[in-house]
Amino acid sequence: MTDSEYLDRAEAVLKAVELNCDRLNEETDADIDNQRVGGMVTLTFRNGSQIVINLQKPLHEIWMASRSGGYHYRFDGARWIDTKSGGEFFEQLSREASAQAGVALNFRP
Repeated sequence: MTDSEYLDRAEAVLKAVELNCDRLNEETDADIDNQRVGGMVTLTFRNGSQIVINLQKPLHEIWMASRSGGYHYRFDGARWIDTKSGGEFFEQLSREASAQAGVALNFRP
């Protein structure tokens, strides 16, 4: 994947995260505050916990940090997959955000 392709795909993920936060705030009482600065989105939950998602441009990865740990995702041609567990980005984000919000949340591409 070229740098340009990576940036297009990775930026689309960050935009989807932002749009999902808006949707979830309307549909649930999760009250997720999301702030984007450059290639990083920080989700802050009512209890003060955070999830940080940022682009790792030199590695062509997306990294996510949450209370349970850190995850590194690479694009496999169809989805962003964790380099260790093989889990998909939006599935893991849904689990992590649900745990931190105390409400079932479903993030989707």
